[in-house]
Amino acid sequence: MPPEPFPDAGDIGTRDEIKWAGVMAAIPGQYNHGMNASVLIVEDEAELAQVLRDYLERAGYRVQSVPDGVSAISQFRHKPPDLILLDLNLPGMDGLDVAREVRRRSDVPIIMVTARVEEADRLVGLEIGADDYIVKPFSPREVVARVRAVLRRAQAEPTEPQIVRAADVEVDLDRHRAFISDREVQLTPTEFSVLAALVGQPGRAFTRLQLLAAAQGEAYEGYERTVDAHIKNLRAKIEPDPKEPRYILTVFGVGYRFNDER
Repeated sequence: MPPEPFPDAGDIGTRDEIKWAGVMAAIPGQYNHGMNASVLIVEDEAELAQVLRDYLERAGYRVQSVPDGVSAISQFRHKPPDLILLDLNLPGMDGLDVAREVRRRSDVPIIMVTARVEEADRLVGLEIGADDYIVKPFSPREVVARVRAVLRRAQAEPTEPQIVRAADVEVDLDRHRAFISDREVQLTPTEFSVLAALVGQPGRAFTRLQLLAAAQGEAYEGYERTVDAHIKNLRAKIEPDPKEPRYILTVFGVGYRFNDER
């Protein structure tokens, strides 16, 4: 009798689902190894943290995990990771406070993990400066794919030096730097990718899905409104008056465009 196949890990959230996901993560050969980047998991559910760790390590990442916000800040200061996978619902210092503290010091990519279903709750995290979010329950394979996509944006190195300009905004794709009237602005990887797409084609009206695809390499339906949070952050950083934007303009019923009339 042939051996019974393992069930698919699927979306994880219950105790049994977490256990099955752990079994699946132990099967060799599911992923190609990554670029040895480091990931800090901040998750108070020990079994879920272990599943995420197993999947990410199988994908080739170096992983550390901590159960609370205070430990996360300590670990971040002691040994900064290449990416933080951050649960919002933490004991004591919650995930939003952790994200705020990290953003005061670094532009390290942050992916939020949340059970909060209200869009407004998720947008708060993005406005703080998170690069992406995943809603529980989720597939651990999706988490690996999101981590890979965000790190690819953050660590991408174009083969040729390339600078795009529009008005007095300059985006250096090679050095991953952005300037407004020769003043450098600090952007998260997602904010940088969105700005580069807009500045690269001034005047073009981008839909939210198009900007999401430009920023993440692929577009996830249902996540379009996250672009609004990134645009809000960009305007706060580059516009003289974010309430009266002169660079990034809203195209009602469509999305956004970079002003080509100046």
